[in-house]
Amino acid sequence: RYFIIQAWLLQEVISCTFLSYGQIQHLVPLRQLDIQAISGLAHKTLTYAEQSVIFIYEQSADYVYYLLSGIITILPNAEKSYQIAAGSTRAHLPINSGQHFGATVVASTEVKILVVDVDLTQLWTAKSKSEISFVELMDLTLPETLDNQPFLHSFSKAYRENKLNISPLPNIALHLKEALTHDVGAQDVIDIIQSDPGIANTLIRLANSPLYAPSMKITSCQDVVTCLGLSTSANLVTCISLKQLFVCHDRQLMAAMQNLWRRSLYVSSLSFVLAEEVSSINSDEALLAGLISDIGLIPLLRFADQYPDEQPEIEQLESAVPFVRAPVGTLMLNSLGFSDNLMSISHHSEDWHYESGGRLSLIDIVILAKLHSYFGSQKTHHLPFINTIPAYAKLKNAKLTPDFSLNVLRQANQRIKAAITILA
Repeated sequence: RYFIIQAWLLQEVISCTFLSYGQIQHLVPLRQLDIQAISGLAHKTLTYAEQSVIFIYEQSADYVYYLLSGIITILPNAEKSYQIAAGSTRAHLPINSGQHFGATVVASTEVKILVVDVDLTQLWTAKSKSEISFVELMDLTLPETLDNQPFLHSFSKAYRENKLNISPLPNIALHLKEALTHDVGAQDVIDIIQSDPGIANTLIRLANSPLYAPSMKITSCQDVVTCLGLSTSANLVTCISLKQLFVCHDRQLMAAMQNLWRRSLYVSSLSFVLAEEVSSINSDEALLAGLISDIGLIPLLRFADQYPDEQPEIEQLESAVPFVRAPVGTLMLNSLGFSDNLMSISHHSEDWHYESGGRLSLIDIVILAKLHSYFGSQKTHHLPFINTIPAYAKLKNAKLTPDFSLNVLRQANQRIKAAITILA
């Protein structure tokens, strides 16, 4: 099948070009969509002369742009700019996505741009949402190279047959959840929290941390509930108690589990700070949402811990993470009884081009926090710049740092470190 694409030069039609599906199947998320769906999208190629402005920061976006040839310069809301060259890893990603442009883009050389109707984002979002409409229908599909490995084949088989060992929520979280559904009073909540001295102590320390920065020192669970309220206190207890799920017996796997917990805490704290900054999202719910964004990896590590044959290498487990995170995470959140608002978090947390709607959502907050959490790591080179994703386009005056991360999160670094130290 071929796609008929109009070619334009300075708004003047010069020819009609045919592009095969093979010529664009490397582009994200086009390569993950059905060929029939793609062929129905309005699209064209535009050729821009050197120094031409391709689009302007914060203007409405009717198309999704891809770089096919040449070099472009991206000018986000930051002190520095950056360039993308055709053929590079990042040229496989959209230059923009979402309802508004996250930067101004200028042609550094003569460039050819593939322009696809913005319905592409909606198509991808619809596909992504349909995958979690029914938990029992979610598929765990591993590439052949991974599925041929005995351990990963056994794990995916156990998932499909619903035989994964998924621990319930810790008792204190269950008791609080049940109590709040019966509209209990503050003293009942305080009594439940105090039944676990370790969690009660951590809760008091967290309430005194720079994350909440109380005007007066908090010395008791009663102070916490009075200062933060029943809902926030219960939410924090759930966050603290979730650490009990991150456990393996094998030393190497336990180290991997502890690393997963620390990374989850980092994303959680980033989500809290970002939600607090935008004010339209409940920051305590964002704290929990960030914490559960990778919860689907717990069953993978536990399955390895209990595997009767030769234990898999950590590298082997890491190679399966992109395929396990969403389906297993959604299954686990469903099993633990999390709300519908949180059920889709693990599925979309690294779905960079997901469009949740016109307004900033909880999922957007976690996506932004998750992408920010990779700054400074090797993985950054294979990820989109934060100003090119739909979630970023919904932030108001989102200033970027010189390394193109979110300035508000960099400024809150000490608050975030303090919270992680307490919870780790």
